[in-house]
Amino acid sequence: MSRWQRIARDAEGTAYATAYAERFRAMVAAGQDVHGEAGLVTGLAGPPPARVLDAGCGTGRIATHLAGLGYDVVGVDVDASMVRVAQEEAPSLDWRVVDLATMALDTVFDLVLVAGNVVPLLEPGTLDAVAARLAAHTDDGGLVVCGFGLDADHLPGDCPVTPLADVDSAFARVGLEPVERWSTWDRGPWVEGGGYVVTLHRRAPRGGSA
Repeated sequence: MSRWQRIARDAEGTAYATAYAERFRAMVAAGQDVHGEAGLVTGLAGPPPARVLDAGCGTGRIATHLAGLGYDVVGVDVDASMVRVAQEEAPSLDWRVVDLATMALDTVFDLVLVAGNVVPLLEPGTLDAVAARLAAHTDDGGLVVCGFGLDADHLPGDCPVTPLADVDSAFARVGLEPVERWSTWDRGPWVEGGGYVVTLHRRAPRGGSA
């Protein structure tokens, strides 16, 4: 069982994927805006049909919304139960059960999105491999956007903190250059020591040319 599956099951039981999706449906029904991540993506990726990879798509909330706006979206997640819910919600979209550490989709994207605390929920020792796979699936000059918690208040269960410096270093080693970072999905200013970060990296041209 993965770190994510253990934490999710501790919180919700074996029906955690359905519970996760239902929680967001209830938020929408209550009039809450649950599309902050998608809003940032649309402001960065350019107009549809830009190619977007939702890496760690969960039950497909973000990818489904982006597809409805006309983006060419693929959603991948290591958790088959989460992907199953996404398929039920949007059967026409491209959903795949994929481990980000070994992902090989034979295509590249204009923007790769890594939301929902995917980074700290990675299996121990896989950050470098995941960074390499994210870079491999990002087109030259394309963008990688990651949002994740940096303290216990912004992480689920007993999920350990992945230091921001470790993420920066792993991304730098695979040609992902830092562009910007914020404290929220609506581009709130980043403050050192903050509990949540949204990072923006650009894929350097392959071969190192400018």
